Amino acid sequence: MGKSILVIGSSNSDMIAKVQRLPQPGETVMGSEFITAAGGKGANQAVAAARMGADVTFMACVADDSFGLKAIENYKKDNINTSLIKIEKGYHSGIAMINVSEDGNNSITIIPGANMRLLPKDIKSCQDAFDRAYSVLVQLEIPMETVEAIGKMAVKKNIPFILNPAPAAEISPGLLKTVSVLTPNETEAALLTGRTEVRDEDIPAMARELFKKGVPTVIITLGSKGVYLHDKDFQEYIPGYKVKAVDTTAAGDVFNGALAAALTGISDMRTAIIVAQRAAALSVTRMGAEPSIPTAQELEQHFDDIIG
Repeated sequence: MGKSILVIGSSNSDMIAKVQRLPQPGETVMGSEFITAAGGKGANQAVAAARMGADVTFMACVADDSFGLKAIENYKKDNINTSLIKIEKGYHSGIAMINVSEDGNNSITIIPGANMRLLPKDIKSCQDAFDRAYSVLVQLEIPMETVEAIGKMAVKKNIPFILNPAPAAEISPGLLKTVSVLTPNETEAALLTGRTEVRDEDIPAMARELFKKGVPTVIITLGSKGVYLHDKDFQEYIPGYKVKAVDTTAAGDVFNGALAAALTGISDMRTAIIVAQRAAALSVTRMGAEPSIPTAQELEQHFDDIIG
């Protein structure tokens, strides 16, 4: 068996309501459409990497309910290795309730369920998967102690650890020092650097602070404005792509999965970021999380159409 990307994280089923605008606190709005789709940051990133052509192993925890079993079926259709997906009885699988407005913005409520049963002992029991991994990609919809165990294992096995620190949460200095590539958005970077608000001029400073805390590569994602990259070779903005957004739900996940896939074949971080930005831009022109994720072939054939 060759090297694969090991994605460890959440598996959710998304309940999506299309609304004219997002409701204010205490307000009820009428929806125009309802969709169910597979999602979860871990799953989205695993699917994105697989559809970009990478060999992917996904480690997660689902319940023995219809949502969890259907999710595993779906991952297999994308040729993802599901042998490390834990099935936990007595819980429900992760659920996300999503409102999507006509301008493509969203508000999301997550009920993690079985995702919280992916434990440090599960990481220790699958050391062979790390031996076969080109890199490990993780998010924060699983217990923080599990993420910390992953970081330690990645260091022990000497493989790159890509951490997407989402949803926003505080991260210990010890965990940060195990990370090879950190990919926060502006809000997440602000929390990690002790800021309550972010101005455009703060972006380079936040990246520099995280770099000084021991992260070799910091990529702050800025939506359609692009990203800011800080590593030993580059400290610069890389422009994004402006498209007509339909649903931005999985854009960050697509970026991270595509980035991990691109890095398996591209040594230049800047080039890998551009590939990931193109995949994320195409995804926001479609509804849903996993249904919106493009394949490498779609990216090649249709990207010029959506930015034209």
